[in-house]
Amino acid sequence: MNKSAIFSLALIATLSACNHSNTETQEQSSSKPKTTIHMKDLKPLAEKAQNAFFKDYNPQELKNYFAPDYIQHNPYTPTGLEPILGFLPALEAAGTTHQTHRLLQDGDFIIAHNSYDNAEAFGAKEMVAFDIYRIQDGKVAEHWDAITPKVTETASGRSQTDGPTELKDAELTEANKALIQSFIADVLMGAAPEKITDYINAEYYHQHNPNIKDGLDGLNQAIEYLLAEDNMFKYERVHRILGEGNFVLSQSEGTWNGGKKYAFYDLFRIEDGKIVEHWDVIQEVPVEQAHSNGMF
Repeated sequence: MNKSAIFSLALIATLSACNHSNTETQEQSSSKPKTTIHMKDLKPLAEKAQNAFFKDYNPQELKNYFAPDYIQHNPYTPTGLEPILGFLPALEAAGTTHQTHRLLQDGDFIIAHNSYDNAEAFGAKEMVAFDIYRIQDGKVAEHWDAITPKVTETASGRSQTDGPTELKDAELTEANKALIQSFIADVLMGAAPEKITDYINAEYYHQHNPNIKDGLDGLNQAIEYLLAEDNMFKYERVHRILGEGNFVLSQSEGTWNGGKKYAFYDLFRIEDGKIVEHWDVIQEVPVEQAHSNGMF
């Protein structure tokens, strides 16, 4: 099984009943000032910022949409505006492009479910990522992400990015975020793993993790595999739960593969109070990073 994340298999960790006394349910960014200026314009702004980077390769546009003191959490990219300006010639020469499959807004956070082509600079020709942008004073002030290679043949036959994109149930945003927070605490962190069917629709559950088949049967098969391999992992801390309507993204960290640290990004689609679809990206957290900001 490759290094791509398998969120549901975290049940193994819960069934092993490890000590979670140091876990947290949610952490607020210390650098997250709220702004209510032109909130409706933040999605278009984020799209323009991404286009400046992966379509126009335009340094002036980058300066228009990224703050001079831009804070970077990608572990391989130094923090600040100058390093990303320096990447533009290489990205243009490689023809690196992006496609946004889903774009969500939660306050001054924009969440993009992206894929990248000609992206060897990121690790493979085709990559899939979740990017989180914090907007302040009309510019991208901070960025987090997790990225993984695209997998062509998947266990469910679904890709890592396909599926519904329609945003609805805006009035249920906070309830859906609370549902995911409880799901992570009960199931992924082991407080009450037997409640899984309280959270996941047992009749209709579409899986986009490339290693897991659809439905709870597919989940159980994957669990059996990891049990046999003695390769369980743990969700240990939730940093952010962000959402819009029927889509909720959780950004977490934990351990896997012999205690290595990982970033877990899980996107859930919720219908009638239950999880009906899941996409994810898990990336190993490198020991050496290009800055001191950390991945979270």
